Amino acid sequence: MAATIRDSDSDAQVTLEDQQKINKFARHNAKLQDIKEELSQKKKELQNLEDAGDELLMLEGEDEAIPYPFIGELFVSTGVEEAGKLIEKAKTTVQADITNLESQAEVHKGVLSDLKVQLYAKFGTNINLEAEED
Repeated sequence: MAATIRDSDSDAQVTLEDQQKINKFARHNAKLQDIKEELSQKKKELQNLEDAGDELLMLEGEDEAIPYPFIGELFVSTGVEEAGKLIEKAKTTVQADITNLESQAEVHKGVLSDLKVQLYAKFGTNINLEAEED
């Protein structure tokens, strides 16, 4: 059974294949939104690490114990130099995560773009595939 999308000018039958494309579009769009949120969080995390690294530079040469997050809310005390190394290692990991997320986002954007072309070609203005504005 096919659903019909009606406009004053045209009739467009929604086939099973069309519905599968619409569903695929929705899944990829949802995944892209999740990736964008995670990417935003990773960028904030990277900024926080950079800020922490800057703060450590001001303590350079001091023998002060620095609390460093170990697991969850558990902190370990470490020296300034060791804390700097841990921050740099964490920054490298977060930057790799950001790069990975950006490449995943590009894959999803490519799939969405292809599906938009196919669906708009068939349904024209009878279908809306644009993101809602906040």
